Amino acid sequence: MQVTFTMLPTIFQAAPDAIQATTSDGPAREFLTFRIGAVAYGIDTLKVQEICGYEPPTPMVGATAFVAGVLNLHGAIVPIVDLRRKFGMTRVEFNHLTVTVILTLADRVVGAVVDSVSDVVTLTPAQIRPIPEFNTSVGANFITGIGAPGRDDQDDMLVLLDVETLMASSDMGLVAQTLQ
Repeated sequence: MQVTFTMLPTIFQAAPDAIQATTSDGPAREFLTFRIGAVAYGIDTLKVQEICGYEPPTPMVGATAFVAGVLNLHGAIVPIVDLRRKFGMTRVEFNHLTVTVILTLADRVVGAVVDSVSDVVTLTPAQIRPIPEFNTSVGANFITGIGAPGRDDQDDMLVLLDVETLMASSDMGLVAQTLQ
């Protein structure tokens, strides 16, 4: 799936009253899709507050390598996580497509730096497949499934993230861990 932007808007406001289609399998869900390296990811649009062009955050002493720092966003100090570093990318480049997705989570606002934002896709329950079991010591409980919005090819798969669980992980600690 090749996505090309001619012009990326500086700020995207998610519609709080987005209408969701319903199928016989249950309600369809909308996901904001973005790329980190060669992988496409999706997060629930209800968690997205806005999308901003990348601005270098103010670094924080003692923060982990993937916490890039903080930004002053509309008068609020917002922690910024570089998801590319969190997901193990060793070579991280900033360009005109790099954006910060501002997320409204359980008890705070957090920013996430990604390589690029693609679009919003609607997935029915039939288009969301469970993740396969892996024998690994790396916890990935923040991956909720694999979205297959169209054709059955590799380029059309989305790794669906539960961003609140990701931000509440012990190495991040950006959201209260008692989410329910």
